[in-house]
Amino acid sequence: MQYAAVIFDLDGTLLDTERTAIRAGVLALAEQGHTVDEVFLHRLIGVDQTAGEAILRDALGPLDFDALSSAWVRASRQMHAGGVALRPGTLDLLTEVEARALPRAIATSSYRDGALHKLRHAGLEGRIETLVAADCVARRKPAPDPYLLAAERLGVAPEACLAFEDSDTGAQSAHAAGMTVVQIPDILPPDGRYAHHIAADLMAGARAAGLI
Repeated sequence: MQYAAVIFDLDGTLLDTERTAIRAGVLALAEQGHTVDEVFLHRLIGVDQTAGEAILRDALGPLDFDALSSAWVRASRQMHAGGVALRPGTLDLLTEVEARALPRAIATSSYRDGALHKLRHAGLEGRIETLVAADCVARRKPAPDPYLLAAERLGVAPEACLAFEDSDTGAQSAHAAGMTVVQIPDILPPDGRYAHHIAADLMAGARAAGLI
């Protein structure tokens, strides 16, 4: 199939950052006196900060979210200082997409500053043409807005785009935007409702979708 552009999620899709974020969250919550395990924080995968705060508030009661966010970012950046790991196939797939001269974008639930920080430490800065972050849209994933804005910025129709996601929330967002969706599960198994293709890694997903 001919695609006009490729749009990627960031955390858990191009970057192997979900586990780092969860470990950082355990440390940040401990600073506020809450002992949680990593499995507890799996419920935050794929959701934006506002939804995540609601989940934590319901489970743990009142929290100082400004202090929690600062501690979480600080712990994450300390873990990223030595570099951010990539998901299997990230470099190979980006090289394939670049060789085909296809426009490339990221649609992420991370805020812009954090996303740029991770891209720099992963060595991917400059390999993506546009970044749509959580602070770029009024409605975040699972709404289609991040993917629709990414397609608009690239100047292509959403239905001509191939989207890569790891989470069900992200897959729902890309599907609602009318894109072909490849889901590459990371920590959580997919429910499969919103993916046209489910694959073990990015390159396998690209082949299944007919990109390469």
